[in-house]
Amino acid sequence: MKINDKLKGKNVLITAGAQGIGESITKHFIDSGANVAIHYFSSAANANKLIQYATSKGQKAVAIAGDLTNEEDAVELVADTLKSLGSLDILINNAGSLVARCLLNDITTDFWNKVMDINLTSMMYVTKAAAPYLAKNENSSIVNLASLAGRKGGHPGSLAYATSKGAILTYTRALSTELGPQGIRVNAVAPGLILGTSFHNTHTTKESAAATTAGIPIQRAGNAADVARAVLYLASEYDGFITGATLDINGGVYNM
Repeated sequence: MKINDKLKGKNVLITAGAQGIGESITKHFIDSGANVAIHYFSSAANANKLIQYATSKGQKAVAIAGDLTNEEDAVELVADTLKSLGSLDILINNAGSLVARCLLNDITTDFWNKVMDINLTSMMYVTKAAAPYLAKNENSSIVNLASLAGRKGGHPGSLAYATSKGAILTYTRALSTELGPQGIRVNAVAPGLILGTSFHNTHTTKESAAATTAGIPIQRAGNAADVARAVLYLASEYDGFITGATLDINGGVYNM
């Protein structure tokens, strides 16, 4: 069976779904026949373009703004998704940020808490709000966006970010155990160097990207579509046997 067939008519919520990897994930879901709720923080124009793209294909779509480090916004995001789509089959927890590169000696409590709130606490807020509705289906799925930094520790200045992403790996395993009896599978993806996104355009120099790419066994960096295809695979196996797993997407630079 094609993935497209499995996802047709499914209702999907994608956090930070209007830019970078999130935008590609959203487009892939739309192309697979899914209805989408697109959360965004500052990418209103892109979110509206994605809505137009989905509606041109006869699918339902809604864009919802919110600061997911605020629990009220996370709860409202899920409520607005249900209001627009009617139910929820799949949750993609994509929101996250490095914020800035900061070495241990320079880290303040406020900076540390900000990174943890954006990458980890916000994920808990959205998942907590969405889980009761995912559980109403016989089978449903959550995919969390982790990072290669959560495996290896990242480049210098990534301490807070890498720690938060490493926590997502454990969060995924623990959540899969807790939600499995409710018919909800929980998995993660851990992308490596994914060029062409605002993340690396902002935080990675061309020299660093070139040096990292030279060490990748398949001799190229990744792109957003590489991640989106993996996310769709894990999400579409909502009736499958994979849960609590993390799929590494890094061209072979790191193996477990």
